[in-house]
Amino acid sequence: MNSDSDLQIAGDLLEVPHLLQPAREHPATVAEFVGLARAIAADRSQWAHLVEYDATSRWYHRLRTSPGYEVWLLSWVPGQGSGLHDHGRSSGILTLLEGELTERTERGTRELAAGAQRVFAPGYVHEVVNDSLEPAVSLHVYYPGLTEMPMHAAQCAAAVAPGTTEDVVTA
Repeated sequence: MNSDSDLQIAGDLLEVPHLLQPAREHPATVAEFVGLARAIAADRSQWAHLVEYDATSRWYHRLRTSPGYEVWLLSWVPGQGSGLHDHGRSSGILTLLEGELTERTERGTRELAAGAQRVFAPGYVHEVVNDSLEPAVSLHVYYPGLTEMPMHAAQCAAAVAPGTTEDVVTA
């Protein structure tokens, strides 16, 4: 035998569908949701024409809803922020599409640039702010769909040590 394995595939594997896993109807794992967010981010035709900027409040638009999850598009003009909050029972993925945002938690501050992704579990408390001089656009995937966004006392944000940072997933 010329190989290190006794298993050899003869013929076209695609001709034996009972050996292939069926395609999922929608994402079910963290990696699949991250992949969904990256695919949407990469296809500007899905979101760029929808973006609006509002000087009085953060603008948001539900881009997609599907059984078990939602995708939201948000814009941030300089100085706008979310306030300290969590997402209730929803897990989430924040993907920065354009601009820069700052994420503050009790553990530190992260500067997010276009392409950065943050994955968070239910109950994760953070504040997102546009501290830059340019607008920003972000994409948010929530699983299950977002049903609540409890706000938290600002005293937690004051506990964030200035200048501390943590690693961020980047595209």
